[in-house]
Amino acid sequence: MANMRETFLATAEEILDTDPDTAVVLADISAAQLAGAARRHPYRVLNVGIREQLLVSAGAGLALAGLRPIVHTFSPFLVERAFEQIKLDLNHQDLGAVLVSYGASYDMPAEGRTHQAPGDVALIDSLPNWFVHAPGHPEEARRLLLDSVPGDSRVYLRLSAQQNASAYFGVGFQTVRHGRHGVVIAVGPMLDRVLQATRHLDVTVLYTSTVRPFDAAGLRAAVSGTPDVAMVEPYLQGTSAHQVSAALADLPHRLLSLGTVRDTEVRIYGTLADHDLAHGLDTGSIALSLKEFFG
Repeated sequence: MANMRETFLATAEEILDTDPDTAVVLADISAAQLAGAARRHPYRVLNVGIREQLLVSAGAGLALAGLRPIVHTFSPFLVERAFEQIKLDLNHQDLGAVLVSYGASYDMPAEGRTHQAPGDVALIDSLPNWFVHAPGHPEEARRLLLDSVPGDSRVYLRLSAQQNASAYFGVGFQTVRHGRHGVVIAVGPMLDRVLQATRHLDVTVLYTSTVRPFDAAGLRAAVSGTPDVAMVEPYLQGTSAHQVSAALADLPHRLLSLGTVRDTEVRIYGTLADHDLAHGLDTGSIALSLKEFFG
């Protein structure tokens, strides 16, 4: 099975071949894989080199010219390094684009901290009117990309090397397991480990690959009484805490936020598994956190 990045690149090539109003903007990353598309569409596949601020600005310029830009590189370079251009060239000018990152929070641990971006979704969330997707399976990534191209909305599609065994399609929160004593929300590639971690808990498990807009109605429909809610996100801990609190503002509730740690700088290389453990996002650590929270 192709991974998310391979699926994205194949899908982007299909889009370029079938929709003359689309363009792909690159900053060296993935340029080799899209070389054939660049030869067929030399004016709609642009490689600006390792100039990530220009990457986003060029995408905004294409949007001004009437094209639908798909802007792609690794997550820290796309969101952190070029955040000012996202804020000004896209948001402030009210322009649309599809930003597609790869690398997630720490998918390339051997490359070190420069290639890690656990705060990317929180940064995008500081700006209004974005769709934010964190798919948990390559086929979800494909569907979300295809759905994002029509129109002129602002979309952030966050691809990861980690994935679930099966794809889940649908809008908003999807109920994967029913329970009576609390709700666990699993985002994207967290689902399989959440299902494993909750196998002995009587809790409802909700899944989503779309975190913005937040499905407040779906959460309210899943809770009862004085709800206990745990949110397991594959990026900065508490990124969606304000959304949960707003959705349940009129209900007494407890919230546990799991994600990458905020209070410690993780200074290891190692493997994906090492980083999962360091952030408490491996199956065992999630199980312990949820058991303590739900009692």
